[in-house]
Amino acid sequence: MTALYPEDVPRIDDSAAPARVVLVEDSVLLREGLVRLFDEAGYVTAGAWGDADDIVARVRDARADVAILDVRLPPAYRDEGIRAALTLRAALPGVGILVLSQYVEGVYARELLAGGEGGVGYLLKDRVTSLDEFTDAVRRVRERGTVLDPLVVQGLLSARPDPLSALTPRERDVLTLMAEGRSNASIAERLFIGVGAVEKNISAIFAKLGLEESGTEHRRVLAVLAFLQHP
Repeated sequence: MTALYPEDVPRIDDSAAPARVVLVEDSVLLREGLVRLFDEAGYVTAGAWGDADDIVARVRDARADVAILDVRLPPAYRDEGIRAALTLRAALPGVGILVLSQYVEGVYARELLAGGEGGVGYLLKDRVTSLDEFTDAVRRVRERGTVLDPLVVQGLLSARPDPLSALTPRERDVLTLMAEGRSNASIAERLFIGVGAVEKNISAIFAKLGLEESGTEHRRVLAVLAFLQHP
């Protein structure tokens, strides 16, 4: 599990009130297991349901910080969860969204990321095996970061090669690690280069992808989006 965390996003103070989470998962066993996990992590489970009916009203009434949804929910088990997530993003933009899926479904991940605001996550169910990693994902989504499973990143990047034609091999490597959510220091360590060199590569990526300086846009997110959504 990896996380893309825009460095210009203010962090939530550790002394803040426990996160209020809601869960939409049709499997009773998984739903109950996740509720227990949240309890162990010190979160407040403000709601746990098997379908996404009236999702906006439910989440608003629960005063949730983060909503966690399965992609496929009743009645058709197709894309009800992702549609509910997008509805929540539009109606309650302050609520973090974490989607769980059995499969890498790139179109859903791109739809979630389309706004570039952060506060979203897409994880594969069978790779959510660590309490610490999963609760860290919830924390980052709550703090307006973007959490992506490495297999999702890999699938999205391999499906869209053309937008990277202007990047050097090193810049391409840096962008891939940015998409995995690594900090500048972590990228430097992985590539055996200095942090200053990483910063220069990131500046070049921003320039080549046409991402101008902005105090409101998270360019680390947008750098990945500019690639993922290129026609």
